Amino acid sequence: MPTVLKNEFESFADFYPVYLSEHSNRTCRELHFVGSTLALICLVVLALTANPWWLLGALACGYGFAWLGHLAFEKNQPMTFKHPLYSLMGDWVMYWQMLTGQDTF
Repeated sequence: MPTVLKNEFESFADFYPVYLSEHSNRTCRELHFVGSTLALICLVVLALTANPWWLLGALACGYGFAWLGHLAFEKNQPMTFKHPLYSLMGDWVMYWQMLTGQDTF
């Protein structure tokens, strides 16, 4: 019978400080912000045009800029691979904090 591993994080509140620690490099965070902004623009254009290629553009911008930040500046692996939902939530919380000047890193 396989062993069931307990989830590493009890909640998003437990996850988010670890997520932030994986984004200590300012350039990495800024690349996340640019990629997320471009992804939002792509989603707006998708809604206006109903052209599904804009969804691909949103994914490419969002993940492309973030992964570039991790590979080139943070020198770590994105948490997306181990914690996809919490990582996506963390991206948008970090984005909002940067947008509203709550970026205290």
